[in-house]
This record gives sequence, C-alpha cells and structure tokens, in this order.
Amino acid sequence: MAATPLPPAGQGAATAVGGEGNPAGMPPPPGTDMTGICFRDQLWLNTYPLDRNLVFDYFALSPFYDWSCNNEQLRSRSIHPLDLSHLSKMTGIEYVLSEVMEPHLFVIRKQKRDGPEKVSPMLTYYILDGSIYQAPQLCNIFAARMGRALFHISKAFNIAASKLEKIGYAEAENEDANSELKTAKEAIDIKELKRVDHILASLQRKLPPAPAPPPFPEGYAPPSSSEAEKGPEDQQTAEPHVPPMDPIIDQGPAKRIKFQ
Repeated sequence: MAATPLPPAGQGAATAVGGEGNPAGMPPPPGTDMTGICFRDQLWLNTYPLDRNLVFDYFALSPFYDWSCNNEQLRSRSIHPLDLSHLSKMTGIEYVLSEVMEPHLFVIRKQKRDGPEKVSPMLTYYILDGSIYQAPQLCNIFAARMGRALFHISKAFNIAASKLEKIGYAEAENEDANSELKTAKEAIDIKELKRVDHILASLQRKLPPAPAPPPFPEGYAPPSSSEAEKGPEDQQTAEPHVPPMDPIIDQGPAKRIKFQ
C-alpha cells in the first residue's frame, strides 16, 4: 500500500489502548451534523490514485474522520484499515466501505460494532470525484422536502387568493357599473314617459269631441238598471224573458190561410 499520512505524535499509542476517551493532543471527534462542509485535497489527488486501496487514507485526512475508531488501530499496526477479518473481532466505532464505483464514487459508512454480527449504523459519507461530503440523515431529508412542499403550497394559495380578490373587485366594479347604467336608464325612461304623456294630452285637446251614440231602434226597450245589476246566477234562476213579438214576422206565411 502507498505511503499515507501518519497521525500526530503520540496519537497512535493513545488509540491503541482501546480507542476510548479523548487523550491530550488528540483531535476532537467529528460532529454529528457536518452536512454544511466539504473536504477536498487536490495535492493528494494529484499525487495518489483514488481507488479502493487508498480511499480510506484520503478519507482520514478530512475533518469527518474519528481518530478513535478501530480502523486507526489497524493502521497503527500496519494492517489495512478496511480489513473486515480484523474489524469483526473488535468492538467500538469503525468505518466500512459499503459501495464503490471507481474512481468517481465511494460510500463509507460509520457504525458501532457490539459483536461480530451486531452493528448499529451511525452516519454515511460519500466521496464524489474527490470531494468528501456527509450524507444527510433521512429525517432531515423528509423535513427539508416537507418544508419545501409547504412553502410552495403556501405560495400557491397566496397567489390564488390574490387572484380571487382581483376577480371579486372586478365583479364588484361591474355590478356598480351595471347599477349606474340601470339607474341612468330608468331616469331616461321616466323622462320619455312624461314626454309621451304630454304629447298624447296635447293631441287629445286638439281632436274634436266624440259623437253621441246612435238612438235605439223603434220598439227596442233597453234593460232596466235593476236587471243589469243582477248576476248571471240570478238570471239563470229567473223566468226566461219573452222578447216582444214582431206582428209582421210572427204572422208570416206560415200562419196565412191556405186556399184549397
């Protein structure tokens, strides 16, 4: 394996004791949330190839590396830090290479080992084209996506509300305009009605008076006012009125003397 940077003086002995605690002169453990930073060492990338054999040495230079991990103990004993045959026999914090797509993508998982078959994942890091990032946790991803969705939904509702207010104002303005036109139209109709009444009255004054009704024919007796006031029911119940007989019609040819 190519030469790799060594930990600070006295650090290897401190981690070989068991990897517990934080002795003097040892870098502090990395924070839990370091998703806002990125590490890249262009000088190292120009000197060494980035493959599965040297990727952990490159990762150890970043601030994401915990110097108290079991991998550092293997490095101090000149054992490859990703050798699972040795890591499975230890307990504590360790790093494993979970996915590899040389030379562009490497995924490193930080986990806590309590036994040969019992591990608890903690954090995930990935190296993309030489830049090292900490992958966000799933809860943070959901929170960010939900916050973004709520932001866009709230923005959409605000835009819809503003447009509905504009539509309401436009309808109110239309109603006001229609009411004004209606009142104006009504006023015009009243003036026109008065003008027509004035014309008809003037024409009526200019026309001669109506002629008297013609006289009734001779022998015709108009009905009395009392009989005209009677209703149709009273007229049905009363005796039928016998019209006056015309002597000329009633004594016509039907009643003449027949000569034999």
